Amino acid sequence: MKTIQGGITAPKGYTAAGIHAGIKKAKKDLALIISRTPAVCAGAFTRNVVQAAPVIWDRRIVEGHGTVQAILINSGNANACTGDQGMHDCTAMAELTAQKLTDQLGSEVSPLQVCICSTGVIGVPMPMDTIAGGIDTITPLTGSTPGHADDAATAICTTDTFTKEIAVEIMIGNQPVRIAGMAKGSGMIHPDMATMLSFIVTDAAISQDLLQRYVGSSIAESYNMISVDGDTSTNDTVLVLANGASGAQEIIDGTEEAKIFKEAFDAVHTHLAKEIVRDGEGAGKFIEVVVHQASSDQDAKIIAKSVITSNLVKTAFFGEDANWGRILCAMGYSGVQFDPLQVSLSLNSSAGTILLLEDGTPLAFDEQQALQVLKEHEIQVIIEMNTQGSGSAVAWGCDLSYEYVRINGEYRS
Repeated sequence: MKTIQGGITAPKGYTAAGIHAGIKKAKKDLALIISRTPAVCAGAFTRNVVQAAPVIWDRRIVEGHGTVQAILINSGNANACTGDQGMHDCTAMAELTAQKLTDQLGSEVSPLQVCICSTGVIGVPMPMDTIAGGIDTITPLTGSTPGHADDAATAICTTDTFTKEIAVEIMIGNQPVRIAGMAKGSGMIHPDMATMLSFIVTDAAISQDLLQRYVGSSIAESYNMISVDGDTSTNDTVLVLANGASGAQEIIDGTEEAKIFKEAFDAVHTHLAKEIVRDGEGAGKFIEVVVHQASSDQDAKIIAKSVITSNLVKTAFFGEDANWGRILCAMGYSGVQFDPLQVSLSLNSSAGTILLLEDGTPLAFDEQQALQVLKEHEIQVIIEMNTQGSGSAVAWGCDLSYEYVRINGEYRS
């Protein structure tokens, strides 16, 4: 696998654009991704009982196993908690986009071939006149250059401070196959998805059933292992399109080609998940929690998530305080049974490694050395459970700062 340039438009057969339609005051706020031929679609969605209208719409498309030709995304308005009108507006957005695509592509596109995603303020009606004008404007502007991809990645952002994009290339047989993605998210991020939108496109040939299976396993190790603030959003969505335009042989599960594809597919999701955490609202620290020698992988995941979501752990990292007791405490209330007298804890960064707890026994450590380790932007928490098992997991999070409170306190304004 090699990383390439081009963003979401790197795979064959895809175009994109991003514009300022007027939903937000000045920044780009409307993005469109088009597959010039029908693509199979897989997805994953928020588990929040309160779900935005676009989540309901897209879930129907994915569960209906239909093909998709476009994804329209707006930022600045989540179209969540907007009642029946929200669903009506979502449907209208798909219908308007389908009409424009039918004219542009020269073949009929159904509204049910258009996925809709929204992000922004909850509980505010969609400005449909503005959006309708934006759809008219953006459709003919789509293109396949890196600039088009970057515009689209910019338009889906809300409080993000940078765009999140990646494109990779693999060889399937003697044909190059590309997988690309873009995502948004920096706050309301929590395992079981996050306030994030993630869009992956590939020119591989693969069945919808297999693609859906790969999505499910991939998000379990990527987006569901990140946390910024413990809030699970109403709009969380991952959508994946595969149009087969590369001309490569179909990906068949169990083959060497499938292994190559899956490794690259997982790498794309993991990269985007980690970029979301790095952009955590007000975050100054990127924290990786690694758990080794747990009784099972599932136990390791639960423990890693518990540590990464603890506000007391997060604030300790913000204060650059080696308060390892908070880490052990978060492990203890995770619901996993373990012997604290077997646990070892250490902190690692580019400034060095410091062992804090060994087989349940606190160790004297140099506070100044610990401070230097914690002053770095990227910090690793290494937890050795020392059970008879071989379970392991990795989770990613960030610190919790004054700036997080300011950003979210002023979100509507």
